Amino acid sequence: MHMSPALTMIGFDADDTLWHNERYFALTQDHFAELLRDYTDKSDLMARLLAAERRNLPHYGFGIKGFTLSMIETAIEVTKGQVPSRVIAEILDAGRDMLRHEVALLPHAANVLAQLKDDFTLILITKGDLLDQQRKIAESGLEEHFAGIEIVSRKSPVEYREIFGRYGTGAEAGLMVGNSMASDVVPMIEAGGWGVFVPHGLTWAIEHAETPASHPRFREIADLGALPALIDALSRGG
Repeated sequence: MHMSPALTMIGFDADDTLWHNERYFALTQDHFAELLRDYTDKSDLMARLLAAERRNLPHYGFGIKGFTLSMIETAIEVTKGQVPSRVIAEILDAGRDMLRHEVALLPHAANVLAQLKDDFTLILITKGDLLDQQRKIAESGLEEHFAGIEIVSRKSPVEYREIFGRYGTGAEAGLMVGNSMASDVVPMIEAGGWGVFVPHGLTWAIEHAETPASHPRFREIADLGALPALIDALSRGG
């Protein structure tokens, strides 16, 4: 009988898992809709913006800079090339404001990391703009808890196998915690590890995926405060 290796490593997503992020995108989208209200309604504008983001992901990657460029592209599209220069300037200002927003930790984040770091190798695995992610990590005060910090362009089974292999004995001995089913949970399970879903009230549509509810290595918790008990149960074979 094949026995799974003991759990030794825990990976954490950053945005909307350890600290707030999507709410700043939502506020900027509201402002974007107000800027273009004379050309289209918000629901149409958001649909066009999401389509632009999907098109641009292979070129710009994840993060605020790509989001800002997608807003500009959408503004040009909905105004048929007549977008006023002041609107472009305000979109650029909004993007810069997002790159300066405060780092507000989610409940339990700091306590849970402090509780787990002595018994497990903790790794931070995040996507997004390099400079922005580095800034948020530094300002969060959480950096000291991690044995490694990885800022990646995408999260796939290949990346998870490589990262968990580099910091320990492989993905099968690892667990990934995050609010994205598409980036944090499903690919980690496909890599052979545990995927723990922590829902967040605001999640980007591109990060949605079907829940692998019947998979033996899938778990869901209400918030990070429930993670230590879950880790303890899994470590005991529960």
